Amino acid sequence: MQQKEQFDKLQNYVSGKIIGQADLVNRLLVALLADGHLLVEGAPGLAKTRAIQVLSQAIEGDFHRVQFTPDLLPADITGTEIFQPQSGDFQFRKGPLFHNMVLADEINRAPAKVQSALLEAMAERQITVAGVTYKLAEPFMVMATQNPIEQEGTYNLPEAQLDRFLMHVRVGYPDLQAEKEILRLNRAEALQDIQHQVVEPEVLISKDDIREARKQVMQLYMADSVEEYLLQLVMASRKPEAYSPALASNIAFGASPRATMALDRCARAHAWLQGRDYVGPDDVQSVAHEVLRHRILLSFEGEASGKTSDQVIDELLNLVAVP
Repeated sequence: MQQKEQFDKLQNYVSGKIIGQADLVNRLLVALLADGHLLVEGAPGLAKTRAIQVLSQAIEGDFHRVQFTPDLLPADITGTEIFQPQSGDFQFRKGPLFHNMVLADEINRAPAKVQSALLEAMAERQITVAGVTYKLAEPFMVMATQNPIEQEGTYNLPEAQLDRFLMHVRVGYPDLQAEKEILRLNRAEALQDIQHQVVEPEVLISKDDIREARKQVMQLYMADSVEEYLLQLVMASRKPEAYSPALASNIAFGASPRATMALDRCARAHAWLQGRDYVGPDDVQSVAHEVLRHRILLSFEGEASGKTSDQVIDELLNLVAVP
């Protein structure tokens, strides 16, 4: 499997640049294979921005970073029509969303109009400006970051947009050993910058490789019992009273059918990255938190009792029988 070897090299390359964040690196590759978008939440300085920059360097295609701010306008990300005095016509100038990989940095700082423009791009893979619809590049992946510490001047993402993110990944601090390796890597890269040394990526994944890998992911064998398990997890979030009255009191709204599809694709991608030709229950469990945590809405009672969506997902995993 040539594509699997290429992705193994890609994972090693990105892991060598993003130290102490193995889960983030894995989820980036899962999102790439599952053809979805990623919402990454974590404190400043945890390599959220760097991760997608490093990934984009090793993938055929272009990359653009957009810093979201309260004064951002939809045209700043979609593009706008520019009047050409010579011809007397308007010419469309493409915005940042016409790149293969887009980093929406601090996405919750932009107002609702910008969020709606981004929503169309994420959901429909197209942009409409002045009544004309433009198709976006393929592959197209948005990685958005959120800072959970600062809430001043931020806008909560609408549930419809959150549902468009394939996964919601939370990033924590690295341990002492990883921190030491980060320090040494930073020194080495600073020295390269001083000496004007340009280090080329060791691997370059082509668009054809990505397309073929996605095909292999969708062809992985999934037993009927595993598919039923996946479905029961989602259904349990919608009808928790069938499993536990306490769980039912903590959930206001369960996961949507989009969660079912995301869970299926992410579990497949996870199994493929592990080198298996089948999907097991552990693959479903491995990605369940990232797929469901932004799709299960807690009730007032659940929030008042201090429950988190991750704790609710833990209960779901404990209550639904594993095949």
